[in-house]
Order: sequence, then structure tokens, then C-alpha cells
Amino acid sequence: MKRLGLFFGSFNPIHLGHLAIAEFMLEKLKFDKILFIVSPQNPFKSSADLYSEEKRLKWVQNATQYNPRFEASDIEFSLPKPSYTYNTLQKLNTLYPDTHFSIIMGSDNLARLKDWKNIDLILETTDFEIFQRSGTDKTETFHPNIHLHHTPFIDISATEIRQRLNKGMSVKDLVPSSILEQLK
Repeated sequence: MKRLGLFFGSFNPIHLGHLAIAEFMLEKLKFDKILFIVSPQNPFKSSADLYSEEKRLKWVQNATQYNPRFEASDIEFSLPKPSYTYNTLQKLNTLYPDTHFSIIMGSDNLARLKDWKNIDLILETTDFEIFQRSGTDKTETFHPNIHLHHTPFIDISATEIRQRLNKGMSVKDLVPSSILEQLK
């Protein structure tokens, strides 16, 4: 059975922190591949500050092209908005039969997990691989399919990157060089 890591995100924009976490999880958990799933609209976030989904997908494609075990995915672009993980997993199950899925997620999202659409059904078949994020010192799990990992802690946020760009400041040490020119 294949094992796919699913790294969902707005990737608004993708940054070096995302890539470092993905590399760590790929090596530690021996995934066959990690899909970077670009979410057009997260149900818990405002769409006001989002770059276009096509632009974000292109950035993820450019940032992940160096690793053959990374793949940018637009699977949620054809699903109803906002993007619900349950719907995405149903679609992925048809595209990748005989595959076990694990969701790679920051600890800052763990508190809202109980609010997810059909979370009980998701937890029956899917593992959650949780990495530490800033502002979440104490992380507790509530299900045996939720696993905490001590990952490299890289305190970079897409919000900070957007703020720096708006002020005309450099982001060259925060984002992959493959997308740096596209952000200007």
C-alpha cells in the first residue's frame, strides 16, 4: 500500500518553512510522496488577502519541482468552495486506490480539528502528522491517529511575508528562490 502525505494549505505564498517541514516529514515517515494541496478557500480563513489560486498553485509547482517526491495539487480547484478536507479525501480515494493518507498539519490548527466537517469519519481512516507552530506551546491530542512530531522549528509565516512585500522589504531568505521574482 502506498503512503501519501497530504500537506494542505493556502500557500499564500509557499515559503521555506513549508518546504523544511515537508522534507522532514518525508524522511521521517517514509512517505512515497507528499502532495501539496493548494486550498482555494479554507472555511476558517478569510479570502480577502488571498492571491489568486492559479498564482499560488504556480508558486507551489515552482517551489516543489526540485524534489520528485513532492507534487503540487489543484484537486480542490474543482470541488465546491470552501474547501472541506472530507470532500477532498473522498476524491483522493478515487484517484489513489490502495493508498493510505496522512495529513501534515501545524499544531495551531489542532484546536479547531473538532470543528471540521465529518472529522470522526476522517479520523477512522486518516492519520494526522502534527508539527509545532509558533504560539502553540502546549499541544494535546484527542485521538490515536493524531501524532505529534518534534520538527525543525522555523518561524516563518505567509502573513509576515505579505506584510514585508507590501512595505517593499526583501523576502529572499523566507521564500524559495524559484518564486522570488514572481512575488515582486
